[in-house]
Amino acid sequence: MTDALRLAFGTLTRLPTAPPRSVDRRTAGRAMLLAPLTALPPAIVVILLHLGVADGPVPALVAAVLIVGLTAWWSRGLHLDGVADTADGMAASYDPAEALEVMRRGDIGPTGVVAVVLVLLLQVAALSVLLSFRGGSALAVVALLASRQALVVGCRSGVPAARPDGLGAAVAGSVGRPAAVLSSLMTLTVGGLLAVLAGAPWYAGPLVVVTGDLAALAVVATARRRVGGVTGDVLGASVEIALAAALVTASVIA
Repeated sequence: MTDALRLAFGTLTRLPTAPPRSVDRRTAGRAMLLAPLTALPPAIVVILLHLGVADGPVPALVAAVLIVGLTAWWSRGLHLDGVADTADGMAASYDPAEALEVMRRGDIGPTGVVAVVLVLLLQVAALSVLLSFRGGSALAVVALLASRQALVVGCRSGVPAARPDGLGAAVAGSVGRPAAVLSSLMTLTVGGLLAVLAGAPWYAGPLVVVTGDLAALAVVATARRRVGGVTGDVLGASVEIALAAALVTASVIA
């Protein structure tokens, strides 16, 4: 379990972490199952800034920008890079090999820029709504957890890697179906409890989680159809798009 924690936090956050002693399929799968834990520090920031909006002088829009910015900083921009590279690759060519080559490059094209801007705008706009009412921070936290749950969705058994090397190859298919289902049920339960404790409707939390899962499934399904499977970039894109979808759903419910 220690190696799985090191792999999860060392890969998905900027937290200084000792490298795992060994990385095999079992460790990779456990790391993906632990991915929602990496959202806890940004979740604390959400709660603290929400207090600043409710009881202090911080405007909701400013707080929303700070939360999105700090969340991106915490993940080293890894997931946003995935959005940009995936968008560029999918827009460049319908040929899988060419699309994967574009995704592998370190540069960013116009499609990638537009995709990142749209995702960030959706996240900020939805967060600014959530931070304007009492139970909003709880639903925002649920959305953060759901976004990291997207990695379980993308790494479940049966989802192939698009290429034989890279992060995607290391984690693709590493989460067994029973573990993936159990992880989803746990996230749904936590989401429901947080929503109820915050005074939101009982269905609000689970609906936010389901929306995030569906968004992740859509990203993964598109990647499988276009390039034959997932890559690290595709998984990163699924996290950010799941977060945007979950936050938008939460803002509509609110």
